Amino acid sequence: MKEYLLPTRVVDGAKMDYTETLFRAKGLYATINYNEDEWKEYFKLEGVGAYVILDFGKEMHGGIRMITNWIYYGNCRVRIRFGESLGEVNSNIKEKNATNDHGPRDFETLICAYADVTVGQTGFRFVRIDLLEEKYIYFKNIYCQNIIYKRKPIYTYQGKDERIKAIFEVAKRTVDLCASDGYIWDGIKRDRLLWVGDLAPEVMALSSIYGRLSVVERSLDLAKKLAPVPKFMNDIYTYSMWWVIILADHYKEFKCDAYVKKHLGYLTDLLNLFDTLVDENGDLNREIRYLVDWPTKDSADELVGVRAIFLMAINGATELLNAFGLSTEKVMKIKAKLLKQPIAVQEKKQVIALKYFATGELTDEEYAKLIDGRAKGFSTFMSYYVLTAIASRDERLAIELMKEYYGAMLDRGATTFWEDFHMEWLDGSGRIDELPKAGEKDIHGDYGAHCYVGFRHSLCHGWSAGVAKFIKEHCHE
Repeated sequence: MKEYLLPTRVVDGAKMDYTETLFRAKGLYATINYNEDEWKEYFKLEGVGAYVILDFGKEMHGGIRMITNWIYYGNCRVRIRFGESLGEVNSNIKEKNATNDHGPRDFETLICAYADVTVGQTGFRFVRIDLLEEKYIYFKNIYCQNIIYKRKPIYTYQGKDERIKAIFEVAKRTVDLCASDGYIWDGIKRDRLLWVGDLAPEVMALSSIYGRLSVVERSLDLAKKLAPVPKFMNDIYTYSMWWVIILADHYKEFKCDAYVKKHLGYLTDLLNLFDTLVDENGDLNREIRYLVDWPTKDSADELVGVRAIFLMAINGATELLNAFGLSTEKVMKIKAKLLKQPIAVQEKKQVIALKYFATGELTDEEYAKLIDGRAKGFSTFMSYYVLTAIASRDERLAIELMKEYYGAMLDRGATTFWEDFHMEWLDGSGRIDELPKAGEKDIHGDYGAHCYVGFRHSLCHGWSAGVAKFIKEHCHE
């Protein structure tokens, strides 16, 4: 659904008047007003160098709806910048890797007098408007047009812990924004795409909060349509494995026979394809692209994580085949080959957790690595798996570490959860809703890796919301 929201504060600006009028809704329609005495009821920007930075209070998905009154000579060119942080909204393209990737968030446009125009299609909390001509503009209102998933939840956290409540609500908002446009996107600023591996934690969150959803099944259907065998989903073979894991979990939870039946032929074709990815010695294919998560990329544990995901997919496929009375000969063959080599994790917490989900095993040494350094080494994508593995030994500690990790993002101003986050980023950094002070790190612009360096980093990424399922399963106080 669409909702229209006024800004919550003016962060900064120059050559502006009547800022207080921005917080008074005057109707979602344009009007003509020739009486100059009444123009003071409208926010004014005047001349080159005039600008305003607006804060809409939370991460939003969409753009801004500008309703204008009088403009000198009828129209004016402006520059509009959207930002998930104050650092990003003040940046220039290429500065700290600021981009227009996947949705324009920094552009020039023409706005007219007595107009009602909506611009922008991105993820943002902040908007900066700069005048580019020696003219003046009176704005009747500047609204955020937010597109968000709205449905009555079947679960919300009802406990007394305010920290857990805040984490749950932010996780919910994250997936509500990412699932708001017909399919489940990875992010609303960047990666406005259906990435199937990344879909797994999003489906966990959505199903936990709302139950069985058409947007989940529609997304699984689309992923299948876009990747006819022998093509892998998103050209990443572990992502086709994640599709099987999601489908199996979806069936286990909702017993949706008719829905799953239409995918059984495709599942069988996928299993034949999976068989080619592991040889008789248990060695995995290294020529076709695979991914565990970004923090694991190129590490000693990456292929170990792939093997664990592979086993999880085979386990899920076995459950589906058994449920529908189909032969499990192929999956047993694949599993036997996979188990010819051990899942020996060296360091990555998320890979230890994946091994736990694949095998049900967690040694004392692996558990010690999971909790070593507390929340250091956690992964937003894999948070559900890591926290659940810890909770298998010590539920109270797992909840404590969840609050430590996700709470740190809240303390830096997060209103949705991020593509990646490391506890080490906290040292010497400020909040995303404050301009960095002298000598202070920008937690958005100065960090990131791989494809999400600097301001390209998404601060509303659906894969970070798997924590909602963990809260439902473990947080009852």
